[in-house]
Amino acid sequence: MKLDITCKMIELTNPLRAFVEEKIGSLDRGVPELKEGYAVVEIGKPSRHHKSGEVFYAEAMLKIGRATLRAESTHHDLRAAIVDVREALKAQLAKRKEKSLARRTKKK
Repeated sequence: MKLDITCKMIELTNPLRAFVEEKIGSLDRGVPELKEGYAVVEIGKPSRHHKSGEVFYAEAMLKIGRATLRAESTHHDLRAAIVDVREALKAQLAKRKEKSLARRTKKK
């Protein structure tokens, strides 16, 4: 899967890049369609004046063939926001797989 990472109001360090690639990039395991797909991930802060509360956000768009899956999360920890996005995308992939299996069994 091709992965495009952009940052807003934060610096993308090598450990942060590796974390995003590990979490979002691992979604293609078990989903052969994702090998040709791509993901666009945006992480950062919504504004410069936020000092407390949910100051970080992560959002991802996953393109699989003609389908597009999207998830977003805000959190006080950037890595937790990335993990939340990953879990939301995993749930959407599971739902998509269930629908696909239901269509196949319904045709028989």
